[in-house]
Amino acid sequence: MSEPIIVLEGLEKRYGSIRALEGLSLALPPGPIGLLGPNGAGKSTLIKLLLGQLEPSGGKARIAGFDPTRRAERLALRRKVGYMPESDCLIPRMNGVELVTALGQLTGLTPSDAITRAHEVLDYVGLEEARYRGLDEYSTGMKQRLKLAQALVHDPELLLLDEPTNGLDPKGRKHMLELVHDLGHAQGKSILLCSHLLPDVERTCERIVVLDKGKIRSAGSIEELTRNEESWVHTEIDGDVAAFRAALGSAGLQFEPEGAWTQRVRLRAGDYDGLFELAARAGAALTELTSERSSLEEVFLDALEDGVEKDAAEKDAAETVAAKTNAEQR
Repeated sequence: MSEPIIVLEGLEKRYGSIRALEGLSLALPPGPIGLLGPNGAGKSTLIKLLLGQLEPSGGKARIAGFDPTRRAERLALRRKVGYMPESDCLIPRMNGVELVTALGQLTGLTPSDAITRAHEVLDYVGLEEARYRGLDEYSTGMKQRLKLAQALVHDPELLLLDEPTNGLDPKGRKHMLELVHDLGHAQGKSILLCSHLLPDVERTCERIVVLDKGKIRSAGSIEELTRNEESWVHTEIDGDVAAFRAALGSAGLQFEPEGAWTQRVRLRAGDYDGLFELAARAGAALTELTSERSSLEEVFLDALEDGVEKDAAEKDAAETVAAKTNAEQR
């Protein structure tokens, strides 16, 4: 089994009395991962802690095997991790290839390697014809692709992408998501995609972490999180449909006819063998079976709702303990 690409152990960040992150503990495997949460959830704070741009108030983190709080490891981290910030952070009076080359050298590339790689990644993101233009001539979409190019210039194993589709029109958004998907799936990069847009994450990532009010509300593979214990499956039958439906009723299975040969059947997750056997006993054969899943939006909203309920329960418990303590002290 692969070593985790990111490990959090009780990670906290406080600003005075405000807790931006509260005791995050998690181990994330390599691969494309979506970091989801509403605005103010703590997503950008977590990324800055992982990069060593902020000091944690408690706990620790490791990213690509490095401790970002240690200066020597933070410098080594630059060679392993590429960062695409949400804000532009572009250097004035440079053109595209100059910027990507300069930032490549900051990661440790030699000048000749940096300029070679700069041309390669600018071609990859579709800026080959704009590489010599001044940055003040770049559109929003071009600036976003330029930020992705500089994150890729040193060929890192892990990419931290902060709202990469921010401000893009539909065409630009589609292109950016195609690039992110290619990096995470065809090229085998590990990705932490920070976004509040569920369709972007669903299209590009295999796993998600839901963050809200500085706490992890849910984490896991999208496939697992959208699988229900009981779910509807669409079936198509070849043979005696009436006998099959009668057998469903006799077995206590809920079903809804959809067409002459098709119906929805409610099953416990994974109990497909029993359905095939039931069809065979009824003199029919299942020719098609597809399952319905919860949407990622449902998973996300449920995680936020559960978090609110958990916070309320913890608050009530704390108030009860405090009241009991005060009563005992009187």
